[in-house]
Amino acid sequence: MNRRSPSVPQSRIRRPSVLTVAAALAALAATAPAQAHTPSALPALTPRAETPPLYDDEAGGNADADDPAIWRDTAEPGRSLVVATAKEGGLRVYDLDARQVQSVPAPAGPAPGDAPGRFNNVDLVHGLKLSTGRADLAVTSDRGNDRLRFYRVDRDRPGGPLTDVTDPAAAPVFSAGQDEINDQRTAYGLATWTDRKTGRSYAVVSQRERTRIALLELLPGRSGTVGYRKLRTLDLPSSFRLPDGSSWTPCGEPGQLPQVEGMVVDPANGTLYAGQEDVGLWRLDADLTGTPALIDKVREYGVPGTYDEETEECDPGADPGFGGKRLAADVEGLTLVTEPDGDGYVLASSQGDDTFAAYDRERGDDNEYEGGFRVTAASGTLDGAQECDGAAALNAPLGAEYPHGLLVVQDGDETPQVSGREATGFKFVRLDDVMDVVKD
Repeated sequence: MNRRSPSVPQSRIRRPSVLTVAAALAALAATAPAQAHTPSALPALTPRAETPPLYDDEAGGNADADDPAIWRDTAEPGRSLVVATAKEGGLRVYDLDARQVQSVPAPAGPAPGDAPGRFNNVDLVHGLKLSTGRADLAVTSDRGNDRLRFYRVDRDRPGGPLTDVTDPAAAPVFSAGQDEINDQRTAYGLATWTDRKTGRSYAVVSQRERTRIALLELLPGRSGTVGYRKLRTLDLPSSFRLPDGSSWTPCGEPGQLPQVEGMVVDPANGTLYAGQEDVGLWRLDADLTGTPALIDKVREYGVPGTYDEETEECDPGADPGFGGKRLAADVEGLTLVTEPDGDGYVLASSQGDDTFAAYDRERGDDNEYEGGFRVTAASGTLDGAQECDGAAALNAPLGAEYPHGLLVVQDGDETPQVSGREATGFKFVRLDDVMDVVKD
C-alpha cells in the first residue's frame, strides 16, 4: 500500500491451533536480543537514475508506481529492462537509463461499473516451456480483476518487449464471482519461483485485506498462453498472544485483517519471505506447508489502537514495548540478493521510517539482521526514496553503469512536484553500494 497508512486490520480471533503457534513465536521473538536500526544513523545511499514521474490522477491515467522487477538480457546485459507496476496505469517498462520504453494498459472491467484492472505486484519467470517454445515472462497480480496476467518478454519486438499471453480462461484467484471481485478482496502481493528439482513454476499470491496466501502452479496453455491452477492456501495469524498474556490485533478499518503484500521466494531452498504489513516479516515454506516463523516484528507490534471513523486513522495507545527494532509499519517491498557462494540477503522496505533492513539469507543463521540503509537525494532534482512500496535487486553485471548489479526501489513521494500534483516513481541504485554498507 502506498503512503504511510494507519495500521491495517481490526480482526477476529483465529483458530486456537494457529493462535497458539503465533503466541509461541511472538513470545520467543520478544525475548531475543535485537540490534539497533536507528534511521538517522544508517548509511545513506544515493540513486544513479530515476524514472519519469507517474501521476495518480485522471490526467496521468491514474498511474501509481508500486513494484518493480529486473529482467536481464543475458546476451547484452546493458540492454536489460525494469518492468514495473503502475496500478490502474498498468505496466511500465524502462531501460537501464530509467527511460520508458513501453506502457502496457491494465484491462478494463468486464462491464461498466465493474472494477477496472489494477496491477499491484510484478515478478519474473525465466525459461517457462510454452507450446511455442521457452520464454521469459513478467507476471503481475491484477487486483482489479482478481487474476494473474502474463507477458512474454522479447527485447527486440516491434512495439515493445512485452506481449500479453494470459490464458483467456484464467479464473479469479480468490473470488467466487464478479460481485466479490468488485469488493476488491482480491489478488494483491505476488512472488514467483521455479522448483529446481521438478522444473515446475509457481506463484504465491496474497489476498487484499485478508491474511490468506494462495499457491498457484503456472500452466502453459494453447498457442503460447499461460494460465494457472490453485493448489492450496494458508492463513497467517490475525491476532497474537503477547508476552504479558494479553491478546493483540492490529488496529485498522473494521472488517479488514492484517494483509500481506511484499513477498519473495529464495529458489535455492524454496523459502518464502512475506511481509505482513502491520505485524512483521515471516519465513515459511513456499509450498505453504509447515509452520511459519515470525523472524522480525514491526516497532508497533503490540501497540493497541482505536479506529477513528472521522479521520480514518488509528489512535495508538501506550506502547507495551513488545515490538521490534528494525522495521516501522508498514513492512513493504521484499527482495533477495543472492551471492555465488550461497550467501546473500533478504532486503525489506521499512516504509514507516523510509529505511531498508537487510537480513542474512541463510536459514541456518536464523536470518539474523545484518544492517540497514537509506536512499537519499543525490541532487536537487534527483531525490531519494520515501514511503517505499516495492523493491527488486539483481546481483549480476548489467552493463557499464551497473557492473555489479542493480537495486530498484519505489519512491512513494516523488519530488520536486509539478503544479502540486503528487507523484511516484522508481529509483535506480548501484547494488555494490548496497553491499558495501551492509557488509561493513
